[in-house]
Amino acid sequence: QVQLEESGGGLVQSGLSLRLSCAASGSIKGNHARAWLRQAPGKEREFVAAITWSGGSTYYADSVRGRFTISRDSANNTMYLQMNNLQPEDTGVYTCAAKSGIALIKRPMDYRYWGQGTQVTVSS
Repeated sequence: QVQLEESGGGLVQSGLSLRLSCAASGSIKGNHARAWLRQAPGKEREFVAAITWSGGSTYYADSVRGRFTISRDSANNTMYLQMNNLQPEDTGVYTCAAKSGIALIKRPMDYRYWGQGTQVTVSS
């Protein structure tokens, strides 16, 4: 069992940056995946980025590749999302999530554990 809590969201102008943090308590047995998901106003929740906890392999949605960087600090059980060159279409509630195993890593439905979400708003 693991509990997740996001922080670092806010209001930012286009082209600027934010860094989100996901602090976890507890653990998941064996290799697992942790991810950042987001939900824009009026849209379905979508995959943003993921990382495998044991190996540190990273995965990105095409829309954020090259702008966002996901990372982890295993010793502190914390995950980060560095978001650069933010655009209005990046606006949404960003949620930290985790799942057992690493299969179907880009599918939001497969994530069992969720944080409360943190709002990111990008103005033009």
